[in-house]
Parts: sequence; structure tokens; C-alpha cells
Amino acid sequence: MDFLQFPTPCFVVDETLLRHNLELLRDVADRSGAKILLAQKAFSMFSLYPLIAQYLSGTTASGLHEARLGHEYFPGQTHVFSPAYLPQEFDELLGIADHFVFNSFAQWEKYGARAKAVGKSCGIRINPECSTQESEHAIYDPCAPGSRLGTTRANFRPELLDGVDGLHIHTLCEQGFDALETTLRAFERDFGSYLHGMKWINLGGGHHITREDYDREGLIACVRRLRETYGVEVYLEPGEAVVLNTGFLVSSVLETMHNHVDIAILDTSAACHMPDVIEMPYRPPVLNADEPQVKAHTYRLAGPTCLAGDVIGDYSFDAPLAEGDRVVFGDMALYTMVKTNTFNGMNLPSIAIRHEDGSAEIVKTFGYEDFKNRLS
Repeated sequence: MDFLQFPTPCFVVDETLLRHNLELLRDVADRSGAKILLAQKAFSMFSLYPLIAQYLSGTTASGLHEARLGHEYFPGQTHVFSPAYLPQEFDELLGIADHFVFNSFAQWEKYGARAKAVGKSCGIRINPECSTQESEHAIYDPCAPGSRLGTTRANFRPELLDGVDGLHIHTLCEQGFDALETTLRAFERDFGSYLHGMKWINLGGGHHITREDYDREGLIACVRRLRETYGVEVYLEPGEAVVLNTGFLVSSVLETMHNHVDIAILDTSAACHMPDVIEMPYRPPVLNADEPQVKAHTYRLAGPTCLAGDVIGDYSFDAPLAEGDRVVFGDMALYTMVKTNTFNGMNLPSIAIRHEDGSAEIVKTFGYEDFKNRLS
């Protein structure tokens, strides 16, 4: 790809790479019978929804705005889950979403009758209390002690299941099939008996189905077993897997300097444009670069904000970096555009598509008005 054709900073999604992932997902869906949904919390670039909708069965949302986006731009089912629904938004959600997942039996008692009265499918989110996360991903562990996400066995109310159509579990983050197997053993031990007579089970997201080493055959067999054992529809709602390794963030070097280490200041920011680098922490790949000291020239890549910790990481390159050089970050479609912010007045990156015919389309650009209008 010719990254010089894009302004910087700029997110670029490659349509060919995206279709490759979608074909893998559709193969899993076709051979397992699962319904696969796009989790918009990870990726909500709706200009690509017409392509994604050719392969997936609908979208999932975390609230009104995501649900409305999916309903308006993505044919198929619209699912919604919230730890606690906002009373002032629920009536509007009833006109948008098809499936409602409630975080607790208290939420089910508060809203369930209204949802059922207009024909919605309703479920309860379960916390199987089975952590499979690595320690550095603790921020994304719904099964951590004290988690607010999902109903534990101690808080489960079988006497209130009348009208409940399904159970939902979401415990994974960027994980393989082995983590799902571990989670399902715990879930079925404590909750499996309640699935008999229900209509569906939702296995949530965090499944890295399109990763090269993911055990897709194991997942297909697992979905088939669940469908046959309990007579239920099985939903998967990946976000990451849909756009894994399909996106790039193109940046330019603004300045180089030396302070114990060589430093390259870029026009893209970890804090503003890829906050998972700081939150998780996450180390994004850089094209044509390697780990520190592997290649001849090592640089600390950093952003232009006033935050001292606005550092992306240390990388090595074959040649010295100079003002105007392009630095391209990989795997920049998932949990990037949805998390950007304008701290320090930083401009948001442009958004572009590299189409399958090789042409480039700038979908969106941002400016001062986008920063100004957020707070007044």
C-alpha cells in the first residue's frame, strides 16, 4: 500500500483485508450454525457496514447511540446490553433493538415486561466467575472480583426466569478457543441446566476467530454441541475479530531529539489516538520496524501533547528517522477510532478506506469545530 497518498495522521482500513476476515467469519457461521454479530463498541465505521452486512447477521450495542447506528445502517438484528439502562432512553430503545440483555434480575424486573409486551427477545447476562485474562488485561476482565458485569450464581433467581429467552456470557478479551472452553465448563456447571427450554445463548465477544492460530474447528464443534445439547440458537459478537489486522494509523515524524535515548515526536498521540497503548497497556506493531536494538537505529516514538507519558513505545529501524518520514502503525481498526479524543486540542485523525481496486477514499476529516463543539 502506498501510505504517501494519505494525509497524516490518518486511519486507513484496507477493504481487501477486511473481506478476508469476513469470509473466515462467514465460514464459521455457515458450518456451525452460529449467528455472528458486529460488536460496535470495537468498530463503528458505518461507511463499511454495507460490506460487513453481506457476511454478518447484525450488530450489538452498549446503549442507545450504538443501537441506533446499527439499526439505521446495518440490516439484520440489533442486540443491546447495558449494565444499567437509562430510564429516559429505554422507550426509544424499544423501537430500535430486537434483543435486550439485562445485567441483573433487578433490571429484568424493572424493564422486562415492557420489552416483552412489544415482542422483544430478552436475556440475562451471567458472570460465571471464571477469569481467563492475563494480568495485563485486568481492566477488561468481567469476571474479576467485584465486577459489576453479569449475574453471579449467588445472585441468580431461577424463580424469575419466566419470559427470559436466553443467557449471555462475555468474559474474553483477544483470546483463543481454549479460553472459551474453560469458561463454558464453569458456565455449564452452574447454569447449563437453565438453558433447556430457552431460545438462545450469546457467547459474547473477545474471540480472536480470525487470528491465524485460532482453533476455528474447535469453535465450530463447540457451537454445534451447544445447539444440539440445549436446542438453542448460538450468538457470537466479536468486534476485534471482524477488523483484526485490517487497519493502519499513518503518521509523520515532526521532530527528532536525544535525551539519553533517541526520540521521534510524531503527529499522532497515544493519549488521543490510541489510548489502549496507555490503558491496557498495548504495543501496536510498526511497519518495517522491530523491537528496540534489533535494527540499527532505535527510537522512542512519542506524541505531541503536553502529557509526559504520551509515549507509544521504543522501536528500531534500519535507517535514522527524519522530519517528514512516515511511521505506520498496524492493527489500528479495532478499539482505536471509537476511543479517540481531543485532549490538548489535538485534531482527530482523518479516516480513509483503501478499496479493493487499490483506490483510496478519504471518508472523514476533522478540524477546529469538532474540538470546540464538544464542550460548549
